[in-house]
Amino acid sequence: MVGVPYTKSQRWGYVRIITGTILGGVLGFYVMYRLEISHKEKMKKRLIEYEKEKEKRMILKGDLESEFAESDLS
Repeated sequence: MVGVPYTKSQRWGYVRIITGTILGGVLGFYVMYRLEISHKEKMKKRLIEYEKEKEKRMILKGDLESEFAESDLS
């Protein structure tokens, strides 16, 4: 079997398999890249919203504490 040349259809089959593997890998990499980028953007938006809510809570908590402090002084 050593040295037996491939037929044209076998050679074409190997080319298709190798090309499909390479293109599939590139496509998979691109899809994962896009998913990662969109997930990162979504998490940035959630973090910004969380920080705004936290700031609002701190302001409200500070206002309530100052009201309690004023009522204790009176």
